[in-house]
Amino acid sequence: METSEVYLTRVSAFLPNEPVSNEEMEQFLGFIGGRRSRSRPIVLRNNRITSRHYAIDREGRSTHTNAQLTAEAVRRLYGPGFGPADLALLACGTTSPDQLLPPHASMVHGELGGAPAETVTFTGACLSGIDALKYAFLAVKCGQVRAAVAAGSEKLSNWMLARGFEEEAHLLAALEENPIIAFEKDFLRWMLSDGAGAALLAGCPAPGGTSLRVEWIDIVSYANEVGPCMWAGAERDEAGSLRGWRDCEPREWLSRSVFSFKQDVRLLDQHIAVLGARSVAEALSRHGVAPGEIDWFLPHLSSMYFSSPVAEALARAGCGFPEERWFVNLTRVGNVGAASIYLALEELLATKALAPGTRILLTVPESSRFSYANALLTVV
Repeated sequence: METSEVYLTRVSAFLPNEPVSNEEMEQFLGFIGGRRSRSRPIVLRNNRITSRHYAIDREGRSTHTNAQLTAEAVRRLYGPGFGPADLALLACGTTSPDQLLPPHASMVHGELGGAPAETVTFTGACLSGIDALKYAFLAVKCGQVRAAVAAGSEKLSNWMLARGFEEEAHLLAALEENPIIAFEKDFLRWMLSDGAGAALLAGCPAPGGTSLRVEWIDIVSYANEVGPCMWAGAERDEAGSLRGWRDCEPREWLSRSVFSFKQDVRLLDQHIAVLGARSVAEALSRHGVAPGEIDWFLPHLSSMYFSSPVAEALARAGCGFPEERWFVNLTRVGNVGAASIYLALEELLATKALAPGTRILLTVPESSRFSYANALLTVV
């Protein structure tokens, strides 16, 4: 039986280890070809991130798996009325599972223990965390479960270690005496970090504290209009088509850093803000919500470089928000992909006095092939 309302009753965050400063980054991630990255200062100047968290030590050894990061975020939801035995549905989203199989959510469930539960895994990029949130929302709304947990997490640091690029660097040095990895591959090494967030959803508000009624969650893809902009485990040809790793020769996996993240920054700059504003305008119009009714706007920004373009695109689309209504914690916690929107929402709840009736708009872009999510929450 469908329930009338669904509420976020608790939101948690987990960031591993001590913050890592800009000056320390290469001490953790390593020097490709023994040289400092030329792109690092440029990327950091534009993204304006000053600290982030890594689930590795200075020798590149893991301190946590992705599943452990996520499990810790889920444990931070435990409290009166909800514990390990009450977990009926666990939906997890991530770009960076620890392995191809078993699925990420199953591994998180294994870390948590407790009772048998339904698990579902969403993979992709930044949108996978809110994909999990929508699945949990719908499961509670249609009455399949009384409560559900959604989580977003990333363990990206050891995907960006210098050792993953050394074979290509050696080949470049042999051919050109210049072991400099292409900017499209080096760019994301200075953008991404580790962490996890989670939310508990239920059919009624929590008896104490702040709960958020989920009004709607809309997700849209523009892959029918624009080609790949960020990819991993593939090579892109001049026509923009991807050749997946299984169609690459095994020797190419290392010599061409096939499994590294790549970003087409020109395509990103061209589309990310414009399509994002379009998705916001269409979602608000569809649900009859005026921009002036939004009290807090939480956009997931991969870089502060995009704050002005996004603001300008929103204004042109007729759905701009005053700067004082924006809440962004990117510069302090880094770009944590699928976990970022949970981390921002958790910090907003922890640091701002939110009166009943306050309306919060979450906006999450995914540049891999330009998909967007928008969600409206109301404080009760």
